[in-house]
Amino acid sequence: MIEQPVHLRPVIADLPSYVPGKRASAEHRAFKLSSNENPFPPLPGILAAIADAAAEVNRYPDMYATELCETIARRHGVSPARVVVGCGSVAVLGHLLAATCDPGDEVVYAWRSFEAYPIYVRLSGATAVPVPVSDDGRLDLPAMASAVTERTRVVLVCTPNNPTGPAVHAAELEAFLDAVPCTVVVALDEAYVEFVRDPEAPDALALAAARPNVVVLRTFSKAYGLAGLRVGYAVAEERIANALRVAATPFGVSNVAQRAALAALEEGDEAQQRVDWIVAERERVAAELRRQGWVLPDSQANFVWLALGPGTMARAQEAEAAGIMVRPFAGDGLRVTIGVVTANDLLLELAQGWR
Repeated sequence: MIEQPVHLRPVIADLPSYVPGKRASAEHRAFKLSSNENPFPPLPGILAAIADAAAEVNRYPDMYATELCETIARRHGVSPARVVVGCGSVAVLGHLLAATCDPGDEVVYAWRSFEAYPIYVRLSGATAVPVPVSDDGRLDLPAMASAVTERTRVVLVCTPNNPTGPAVHAAELEAFLDAVPCTVVVALDEAYVEFVRDPEAPDALALAAARPNVVVLRTFSKAYGLAGLRVGYAVAEERIANALRVAATPFGVSNVAQRAALAALEEGDEAQQRVDWIVAERERVAAELRRQGWVLPDSQANFVWLALGPGTMARAQEAEAAGIMVRPFAGDGLRVTIGVVTANDLLLELAQGWR
């Protein structure tokens, strides 16, 4: 009998795998500036919460992360019924697409933007509708609004945009939301919101309170330094929030992760000091790069973007050889996370040579 391979969906063969930030090998020590991680180690209170929670790993976690949802809700002044926690904000996004999209539906997003968008959209069965970002790395919201059709179910607005860095502005976002039908979900992906200092940035939570089709996605991975524990959440209208709970993986957020996230919220002042340090260092690095002659997008995240075009992969190899791991996007540019001062200075030295 001739053995036949098991059936896999054709979309799987066509999809690229998500590319994580490169890690240094055991033989080659390097600064890892490739994954937008927080350069600071966990705060003591978070480590203590993790240690305490580890004693209960024989038990299933609270499936709905009740205490964490209630705490997040208090901080944002919303009902706990509107908060849904998941295994990172990207998992919550996947649940949102699963709850809203059927085959043949469309999802609009900017490109280049978060690398997971086309993967999750196509896995949901929907059709991806990418809209080019502007030359300055900003989302082209009028073009995104024009791309909406009667088949559009979701629009993804990454602000600040990963990997280019700019945040959308309140006035342009209000105009965009006015142009999009209220039957279309607009997901504001704010993974880097704590690093935003642009005075024109919107109040996403206020928009979500005023417009039932707006969903806000946030994470504990970046500002709070919990990337290894995978905790994110959505703030959404109750009907959408209930749909997210139905679509979610049962027990998807471990008790260790829930306890760490609660501890992170309690460490608010010190966590904010770390964020402020990263923002100041981002501004220092960006100012020096501009002094060297680089034209940079206005990054409001914890990284900078160097548009290198065809030379991107070669420059990434040079950076690795010099001791820093960066995140290349072939043909477009390099995203470089703000790290410790020594690592950032090494980037500046390399960038000067590239000029």
